[in-house]
Amino acid sequence: MTDQELRDLVASLAVESKKTNEMLRKSSEEFDKQLKKSREEFDKRMREFEQERKQSSEEFDKRFEKSSAEFDKRIKKLEQTVGGIGNNQGDVAEEYFINSLKNKLTIGDMKFDYIFPNYEVEGKKIKDEFDIVLTNDDTVAIIEVKYKVHPNDLEKLPKKIENFKKLSQYPKHKIYAGIAGFKIPKNVIDQALSLGYFVLQRKGDVIVSYFDDELRAA
Repeated sequence: MTDQELRDLVASLAVESKKTNEMLRKSSEEFDKQLKKSREEFDKRMREFEQERKQSSEEFDKRFEKSSAEFDKRIKKLEQTVGGIGNNQGDVAEEYFINSLKNKLTIGDMKFDYIFPNYEVEGKKIKDEFDIVLTNDDTVAIIEVKYKVHPNDLEKLPKKIENFKKLSQYPKHKIYAGIAGFKIPKNVIDQALSLGYFVLQRKGDVIVSYFDDELRAA
């Protein structure tokens, strides 16, 4: 190869290298351009997605709040209805036992002179109401009335007795306590008797009394 041919080859390689570099530069610029565009499109889509999610969330929250409010309203109405039924049943039970005891002021062997329905007493720090109170010269009977008696109703009697002692006008009287109801499970009757309480239960049109041999005065 002559010197001229060598120079021509080197010149040719230089031209090719320049063309290659230019192509690489353009390719790199195009790549950066496409990458930037892709990033911009991705960021835009993410913003749109976030906006859609936010709108969807707000719409869901609104629907949830509306449904929750409607549900609360229905529950409140249901509670009022059920509570009203419970109160009516309790009133019926109280009226029955009050009227029955008025006709015969007797519980077992104990005879009384007076009956006080819904006996309410209030002191400086204590206030209480008793469904029925029967009295004579030396004895008081406190009766709590429920349509259906539950075991937890018996748990309230000690506090009732304590309040009655603190508030009543009968400090020297013997005090007996009992529970009355239309529906009283046998286990509740047994539990009441074991605690020294008497039990009055409606059987048809009459009152059936349950006493333990060791009915205890409070």
